[in-house]
Amino acid sequence: MTATLPVSVESEIFYPSADGQPVAETYDHLYALLTTLEVLKQYLANRQATVLGNQFLYYAQGFPKLRVAPDVMVIFDVAPGGRDNYKVWEEGQVPTVIFEMTSFGTKGQDEIFKKTLYEQLGVKEYWLFDPKGEWVEQQLRGYRLRGEIYEPIQDGRSEPLQLRLVVEGRLIGFYLEDTGEKLLIPDELVEALRQEILARQQAEELVEQERQRAEQERQRAEQERQRAEQERQRAEQAELQIEKLKARLRSLNLDPDTIE
Repeated sequence: MTATLPVSVESEIFYPSADGQPVAETYDHLYALLTTLEVLKQYLANRQATVLGNQFLYYAQGFPKLRVAPDVMVIFDVAPGGRDNYKVWEEGQVPTVIFEMTSFGTKGQDEIFKKTLYEQLGVKEYWLFDPKGEWVEQQLRGYRLRGEIYEPIQDGRSEPLQLRLVVEGRLIGFYLEDTGEKLLIPDELVEALRQEILARQQAEELVEQERQRAEQERQRAEQERQRAEQERQRAEQAELQIEKLKARLRSLNLDPDTIE
């Protein structure tokens, strides 16, 4: 399926990065696409991989009309980062996992043409997600390449991604296989950050309250020390007054010990 052309000829061929068509059919499809794209980008941020969304995948060198625009595609063993489009012969890798946000209107394209194409290209997994539940049973359907043929995925797992996929309303939920931890979507990340900030503020308030209580205790202890010091000084002054009085009495030839 891949053709090789002389460099001089290949350099004159134009591979568009857009076709003027809308990114997604409905808001639900767009939201599912963007959310899946962002979740997987964050998940693979430290890996030698890239995640692209609704960008042309060119799979035949020299034939720019032979292209497809997967909603979300994950490609391993390539440089991280975005691309205007993806050319298989330049990158040296076909996508490993592809997600299509399908609808009744795109059923034939997604279930027949794209499935056959991805199967022939060697895409290891192909997932169809139907946000509105128009035709895919339970909204999510996956295919895994076994040899050269796609077989239905029965366990809800993505082997290359090492993730478990769960339908959550009109989105796909992604969970780590080893810990069961969910990969948070952007809205959940914002809420988690808000909760973290709130918890930090509450912790700081508690620390401040403890500091204030400790300061109050220190001040009370200081006041007690000062009162004790004042009592000591008063006692010393009284003792001095008594000694002065006794000395006065002695000067008058009176015995101070006989005076009640």
